[in-house]
Amino acid sequence: MPRRERNQFVKRGQVIDILIEDYAFGGKGIGRIRNDHGEFVVFVPNTLPGQLVKTQIKKSSKKYAEGKLFEVLKSSEDEVEMPFQDIPGAPYMQLPIAKQHQYKKQSTLELFKRIGKVKDIETKFDEFVDSPNTFHYRNKMEYGFSAIGYNRELKTDVDEFTLGFKKRGTWWCGDNLNSDSGLFDAEFENQLKDIRAYCEATGLDPWHAPRKEGFFRYFVVRKSYKTNKLLFNLVTTSCDLPKFDLNKFANYLVELFGDRVAGLLHTINDEIGDRTIATTGSIKLVYGDDKIVEELLDLNFEISMKSFFQTNPKCAEKLYSKVVDYALENKEAIDNSVVLDLFCGTGTIGQIIASKAHNTKIVGVDIVAAAIEDAKENAKRNNIKGLEFYAADVGKFLNEHPEYTNKIRTIILDPARAGIAPKTLKKIINLNAERLVYVSCNPATQARDTEQLMEAGYEIKKLSLVDQFPHTAHIETVVLFEK
Repeated sequence: MPRRERNQFVKRGQVIDILIEDYAFGGKGIGRIRNDHGEFVVFVPNTLPGQLVKTQIKKSSKKYAEGKLFEVLKSSEDEVEMPFQDIPGAPYMQLPIAKQHQYKKQSTLELFKRIGKVKDIETKFDEFVDSPNTFHYRNKMEYGFSAIGYNRELKTDVDEFTLGFKKRGTWWCGDNLNSDSGLFDAEFENQLKDIRAYCEATGLDPWHAPRKEGFFRYFVVRKSYKTNKLLFNLVTTSCDLPKFDLNKFANYLVELFGDRVAGLLHTINDEIGDRTIATTGSIKLVYGDDKIVEELLDLNFEISMKSFFQTNPKCAEKLYSKVVDYALENKEAIDNSVVLDLFCGTGTIGQIIASKAHNTKIVGVDIVAAAIEDAKENAKRNNIKGLEFYAADVGKFLNEHPEYTNKIRTIILDPARAGIAPKTLKKIINLNAERLVYVSCNPATQARDTEQLMEAGYEIKKLSLVDQFPHTAHIETVVLFEK
């Protein structure tokens, strides 16, 4: 059959204007093309009902197409003006937060019905936990340098020294951040244009993505909400490094931010891939400390530039409190038993449970060795006993420790976005725990795993949604499963 007849609506690569009419999970707006051949659906991520958008078709099949957002041509009637510079990382900044919550709840519950086959999911719904800070909630940001910038007036790319974020829908073009984005530290972001001017004045080149060359690559910042300090990491290539005075740059940051500067690190990244920390590069301390301290539920955590740590710590407290509530719901079932904390990261949840449950042994497992090192250090610092941490693949760990089968009554699961590998999930099911508290940053994979857990005799007792990332499509879920 000729290709033209197979899809009478759109072709791959085509750029179209389309009105968004509906909202699907994960921030996908739904547009429809209607013509003599019928009706055809186009999904466009990071869009809202009521918006007219310009999109390029990335994937086209008989039944639907997927587009990439280029530009919002007309706002939705629900949107309001905001005093922040718009950035791709906050596509829903103009949408009132109550409306964001409504979209997130409705689309997530739909997912559990459709993929997880949980028909009565509404009756299991516990609560929607909102973020304590709707704005300026992030504790880490990565800004990229680029030799190709975007001129917003002329709506075209230009050759210029830029520092900010990638222009939406492009990989080669930067868009200067000139003022507060509403997501990170306002004082810092309002000064970013001065840091850009300082770097530009050195005469050294920013990264040119198509040519894969240049000196300045990224500027990464971590912030502690406990101490209000900032930890910086300047990422450059090694070419021209002798021409750049790192100590002078450190002094300049201290001039701008005073004693808020915790430290400056310098990373060499000569790889052509688009990652801040290279697998082969070096990282060294130029000034101050290489860590900052953050507090979560009265426990202190030391965070390095590489550690994984919750991006919205104030909301993470609410997330962890919900996990602990579910885990300790039947306290007798936890006291004097073993709790398995799988995919434990830096061990935050395990430490909080250990500080609240008596004579309970917490066993934390994660494949990232650096996270496990941090977990051990943090447990020592907080003087919490009864914790054991293992750096291992969860599936392998369960094979190598058969002594835990039938001994564990509660398992905490907090996997990465891809969810739990089916083989690993089988091994978890075989441990025969009475309850599972499953935390997920991707409800689509959690809904998929739910079907397998229900077949194994578990059922959802409660489900809560936690809005860790306002103004984005992301939502975290906490689900309590019981046998």
